[in-house]
Amino acid sequence: MELNELKLVCAGNLIILRTREGMTQAELGAKLNYSDKNISKWERGEALPDAFALTRIAEIFGVTVDYILTAHDKVEIAEGMPVEDNSPTYRASIIIAIAVLSIMTAALTAFVILWLYGKPEWRIFLIGLSLSLLIALVLDGVFYKWKGGACVISAFVLSLFLLIYFAVPEANMWQIFLISVPAVALVFLAHNVRKKPKKAEKKQTK
Repeated sequence: MELNELKLVCAGNLIILRTREGMTQAELGAKLNYSDKNISKWERGEALPDAFALTRIAEIFGVTVDYILTAHDKVEIAEGMPVEDNSPTYRASIIIAIAVLSIMTAALTAFVILWLYGKPEWRIFLIGLSLSLLIALVLDGVFYKWKGGACVISAFVLSLFLLIYFAVPEANMWQIFLISVPAVALVFLAHNVRKKPKKAEKKQTK
């Protein structure tokens, strides 16, 4: 099989595998640590995934590398061939960063306005921090299926303790931070309590 033919075979199989799982190019790229542009090149037959990418793709879709690089029955391809995905893709990390920065900008704006009126209140940044982490947590669930959930939730919990502590500085309630230690531990334990099922290996027939 010539190189160009191999690229087209790989492209067709990759499109079928990805769309059958309901996965976008950006989502697959995130799992592989490649950009959606790389995925697009592979699916257009302009390039072949490297050995590492092929191995990871095989693991993700529960097939063998040989299956990805092998042409299959035309009937099978006709039934599984999807419509080309021309929808725009977005960088989830940039969206999250924009959301967080927008909230902190709003907090800074409020601080400056209060400062101009002679009533600067720095604790408004603590509110902005808590809201930012809450939004980041929601967007992490939307885009990454809670990939960084434990870390973000822990940071959110700690920000709430900081907010409570500095809300009434006269009370000097430093003891509340003792509660934060088991609280963060509970977050990490709860996040890892679910055991991931092992993927059953699919037998491929030539």
